[in-house]
Amino acid sequence: MNLYAKLQQRAAAGQPLRVGMIGAGKFGSMYLSQVPRTPGVHMVGIADLSPDRAKAALRNVGWKEEAFSATSLEQAAKQGNTAIIDNGMALITSPHVDIIIDATGNPAIGIAHVLACCEHKKHIVMVNVEADALAGPLLKRRADEAGIVYTLAYGDQPALICEMVDWARAAGFSVVAAGKGTKYLPSYHASTPETVWQHYGLTPEEAQRGGMNAQMFNSFLDGTKSAIEMASVANATGLAAPSGLRFPAVGVDDLARILKPRSDGGILDVRGQVEVISSVERDTRPVFRDLRWGVYVTFAADSDYVARCFKEYGLLTDPSGQYSSMYKPYHLIGLELGISVASAGVRAESTGAPVCWNGDVVATAKRDLAAGEMLDGEGGFTVYGKLLPAKESLALGGLPLGLAHGVKLVKPVKAGAAVGWSDVAFDADAPAVRFRREMERVFGD
Repeated sequence: MNLYAKLQQRAAAGQPLRVGMIGAGKFGSMYLSQVPRTPGVHMVGIADLSPDRAKAALRNVGWKEEAFSATSLEQAAKQGNTAIIDNGMALITSPHVDIIIDATGNPAIGIAHVLACCEHKKHIVMVNVEADALAGPLLKRRADEAGIVYTLAYGDQPALICEMVDWARAAGFSVVAAGKGTKYLPSYHASTPETVWQHYGLTPEEAQRGGMNAQMFNSFLDGTKSAIEMASVANATGLAAPSGLRFPAVGVDDLARILKPRSDGGILDVRGQVEVISSVERDTRPVFRDLRWGVYVTFAADSDYVARCFKEYGLLTDPSGQYSSMYKPYHLIGLELGISVASAGVRAESTGAPVCWNGDVVATAKRDLAAGEMLDGEGGFTVYGKLLPAKESLALGGLPLGLAHGVKLVKPVKAGAAVGWSDVAFDADAPAVRFRREMERVFGD
């Protein structure tokens, strides 16, 4: 509750947090809009494969030209402005940067960035939840060994869920379920970049004018992003991952009634697991008071006295009065990212990071796939990501969704079936593959 005061102190002392960001897409742009309004933060450099795109993003969010006129990171550090470069590793190796934001969304690149941050002693904020779902537990271990902060990105739903779980536990409650809302129907698992816009109520032309990436938006729709984010939450909180998310249609008034164990009349496999709720009924009717953009936690009274307190203070509960919930209706994406930057920089604390390996995301066929086809990864035409318990993923030899891009099938895979390591021709020497395989050995016992 004192991050702002600490940032003001850094500003007054002339010692701002020195930040470098890799990737200037939508998430990064939203954070950049807030940087000029945040004391004690100096965006030293922005790395993007297209520096012109990064400059356009800065203009779009209101930065003046002189604010990003530095021609080098060294000059930016001396003048207090920002340099635009095309090399993310140059940010990580620079002596003028202390905190790195990875906003690339590329899991293999994200692993490389974290390991470089370990080597060069830079805290890292992982907007790249794809890398965290693929190999987060081992990345966090490497970061701990290096003495740096590895943190999920506040503003993204996983970090907000972690915060709610921490709140409940620190207050003495047992967490029963935690997760987020989304728009879901079972048919969405088969959605492709060619069919995605009809589900958003847009034409392809409207989406193009809005600069929307069809494959990225399809990953939000086909269940992949939900699986990735819930794997990260399960690993960061110790909550269980179910064998496939159920996406029940639930409004905020019914969280405690539905998201409790089956033994008590709910739908959960176990007490203490992640789940995503849908904002639409299976017949496409909208859910009353849905939580499409928000996050939630359900928790237990575990005593008659606490249950009476729930009633006395007007909490919505299940019929027994023993289960209640809290929720946050929105998440503000990059507009809130400064919380992670400040937490890492002034407290050396994360806003969520893996503590175990409970959840994994396995590539699952969207349709019957033939030998010889190339997988096209998250949000594509061939596979979607399904959340599984890590032990189940290991037992079936499932191919992680984060490595299911640009690899060729050597065997056919039926629609709805998991794709296995043995079903594809993969490069065992690729750095991301080696790192993931090492994580399986280290955490798979």
